[in-house]
Amino acid sequence: MTSITKTAQAGTLESSDVMITVAPGTQGSGIVIELESIVLAQYGEEIKAVVEKTVKTQEVTDIYIKAADRGALDCTICARTLTALSRAGAVLKEEML
Repeated sequence: MTSITKTAQAGTLESSDVMITVAPGTQGSGIVIELESIVLAQYGEEIKAVVEKTVKTQEVTDIYIKAADRGALDCTICARTLTALSRAGAVLKEEML
């Protein structure tokens, strides 16, 4: 398991994009995801699942994630999450890339 060392973000608030902000969580907190989205009612659970799967695949624990979605596709959500993790100090696993 790995952890991040600082707060970082990736993405924009433009249409069809998502801004992902990651911050170190407290010891034992696990993965905490806060989501705001223009399509929350329709796709909120799917967006959270994509973010969580991406973080778990990278074996990052004890992390707080805020996602501000503007209708991004799954591939964009994954890419923004990976970029934010990298900027926060996580060493990414290549099988996900």
